[in-house]
Amino acid sequence: MSSAFFLNWFATIPDYAAPLLLAALGLIICERSGVINLGAEGLMAVGAMSAVIVSFNTSSPALAMAVGTISATALAVIFGIAVVYFKTNQVLSGLAIVALGAGITGVAGRAVAHQPVPGFERLNMGFLSEIPWIGKIVFSQNIMIYVCIVIVIVTWWAIETTRYGLKLRAVGEDPATADTAGVDVLFYRFIAVLCSGAFCGLAGAYLSIASSQVWVEGMIAGRGWIAIALVIFARWRPLRALAGAILFAGADSLIPRLQAIGADIPVYLMLALPYVLTLAVLIIPAVLFKRADVSPSALGLDYLRQDRH
Repeated sequence: MSSAFFLNWFATIPDYAAPLLLAALGLIICERSGVINLGAEGLMAVGAMSAVIVSFNTSSPALAMAVGTISATALAVIFGIAVVYFKTNQVLSGLAIVALGAGITGVAGRAVAHQPVPGFERLNMGFLSEIPWIGKIVFSQNIMIYVCIVIVIVTWWAIETTRYGLKLRAVGEDPATADTAGVDVLFYRFIAVLCSGAFCGLAGAYLSIASSQVWVEGMIAGRGWIAIALVIFARWRPLRALAGAILFAGADSLIPRLQAIGADIPVYLMLALPYVLTLAVLIIPAVLFKRADVSPSALGLDYLRQDRH
């Protein structure tokens, strides 16, 4: 394979990594509060579809991204009320959100399906974009790639260093003790669920506006489930999620590059590669980190005030 093959492959990795990273960051926030959210697939679909509708009618990619984020957050409100305040089963409620998101987008998205819409173009940073290899890989991405980098840093900073992040982590580790200390457990969990909806919505909007610039039913194609696996791979750490997203994206972006050069590899085997990798990253941490379970101690557990010590 030529150097051009590897250059083009590496240059596309950030575009594939961004939606996985954004969704994973939202799920990390949610799970650090103790709530399991398996609805990422449905939330991303709603964000992608609603963003395309707005971009199709307004020709404003920025507005489309915002509406996609808000739309998925609105769906997350339903999930949050159900699991946080009515104590419904978190796993089943998340699966219901996946089904609801698929149903909503299947009906509402028909009018704009397969219609090209305005999106974000790759930036030209002058001489920086002309630097061999680095220019195309680092300085010739669309603006949302750089926004994603900022979001990763801010998310890490908020969770690991701020007073609100400390309370969020306390709620996910020992909600009874956090409640005794005056932290509103249910409020923090509900806000964390809304954050997961917003991030997943932004991830879906990125996929349809910044990456594909079109809406096709089923275009999320399992990325929500991969994001869930990425959270486990990252050990619930935002910066590790960045590394994991690049790894997953590298496998996913390799498929069209190999197809483009006519590689003699079964197409179904190539399409299965990201999901094989997903299984691998679920198994490997379990083998390597037998010594401890690093997931939040109260993950998936409902909290009632009478549970206080």
